[in-house]
Amino acid sequence: MCIDVNELRARLRRFSGKAVQRITYNVIDLLGFMVRKLNRPQTVFLASLIGDIMHHVIRLRRSMVYRNLSLTFPDKSEEEIRRIARAMYRNVFATLLEVLRLPLIRNREDVAKLVDIEGDEAFREWHRSGKRGAVLVSAHYGNWELMAMAFGLMVNPITIIVKRLRNRQIDRKMNEYRTMRGNKVVYPKKSVREGLRLLQHGGVLAILGDQSDPDEANYGEFLGRRTTMFHGAAFFALRANVPMFMPICTSNGDGRYTIKVREVDTSDLSFSKSDTALLAARYTRMIEDEIRRRPEEWFWLHNRWKRQGSRSAQT
Repeated sequence: MCIDVNELRARLRRFSGKAVQRITYNVIDLLGFMVRKLNRPQTVFLASLIGDIMHHVIRLRRSMVYRNLSLTFPDKSEEEIRRIARAMYRNVFATLLEVLRLPLIRNREDVAKLVDIEGDEAFREWHRSGKRGAVLVSAHYGNWELMAMAFGLMVNPITIIVKRLRNRQIDRKMNEYRTMRGNKVVYPKKSVREGLRLLQHGGVLAILGDQSDPDEANYGEFLGRRTTMFHGAAFFALRANVPMFMPICTSNGDGRYTIKVREVDTSDLSFSKSDTALLAARYTRMIEDEIRRRPEEWFWLHNRWKRQGSRSAQT
């Protein structure tokens, strides 16, 4: 019997990949069971411990994190960069553990014990008026998953555009958490049709607009360096002619969070290619301001500048 060595290797790789994904899912599932048995101070301590291990021992993407922090904040000392990085690792794993605790939030009263929502006048007027059509654009900043659940329970259910995770078991579990209290999710491939239909019927669409665009459709500057730019949130808001708001979730340092919601002004814009780019630049600047204000709250573990394109590419 003739054995195709290349086919055998391919099968072994697929088997190994599935095994790793299964083990990863089981570890996270077990961790979730454990943290739901802990009280909040114990959870915060565990998150800090895991964050320190990932920073100092495992060194998860540490060279990339330090490089990007140094390039973004050239005026900061090595000690300041190290302090920001350490706090960022802790915040990332605090967010992860908080996600695993989401099933403990059963209603509006539960989430109100964890989160305060403060909106500007435009947001308060939108909420009072009963108008429901809107686009929310935010970032991987603070506890963005808790923010989505809190907004859905305390303000209005939302539909979130989410990227499909490679580990399909974890992807399904994450979406189960995201949708267990009334929110919905949609993947990017279906988002244009379903998103516009949602907005036309008064729904609220939420997008995180701070990561690298694999389609490389548009370029600009983010935190001073050239990279891809997401125009999706701008497209939806201008195409559907609905207001845009930016909710940002930050830790209060005591186990609670504050979500501040601001309007992103679209009053001078219409649905066109140039105005779409202008609106995308407008909310990108707002995200940048938040990151510069509290850099430890942003997800520096993502390589935001991996796609820089050529200078002749579209901006």
